[in-house]
Amino acid sequence: MLSKKIRTRIVFTTFLLLASILVVFVVLKSLEENVVYFFSPTELYNKEDISFNKKIRIGGLVKDGSVINNQTSINFIVTDLNNEIIVSYKGSVPNLFSEGKGVVAEGKLKDKKYFIADKILAKHDENYMPPEVNKILKKIKEQ
Repeated sequence: MLSKKIRTRIVFTTFLLLASILVVFVVLKSLEENVVYFFSPTELYNKEDISFNKKIRIGGLVKDGSVINNQTSINFIVTDLNNEIIVSYKGSVPNLFSEGKGVVAEGKLKDKKYFIADKILAKHDENYMPPEVNKILKKIKEQ
């Protein structure tokens, strides 16, 4: 049979393993709630199971001639040169936000063609393009 010392080690090791699994599970569960997914307008259009109450990010180019600046909000169209989505945002936009430039908007979908943004992420120099947007635009140009 096993000695008392070995049984104690087995119990301690089992407890340590279970505690580690629990900690990893809790950390992954909390991170899952904070993850914000990135989509292009085409991906949103083609996606079947979209959650309209979950925060997401959309990205692409600000369509030329689409920016409408009201006193309380700004509306514009984000395109990936294949599909478009209308974005509405209340607040001030970054200085580098302009037509024809890359933009990432964070917020919630109203429907597949209308997006209400909480944040506009365009805090980069005029030559920078987010890698996700760059990849999508290259894929579309190859088609």
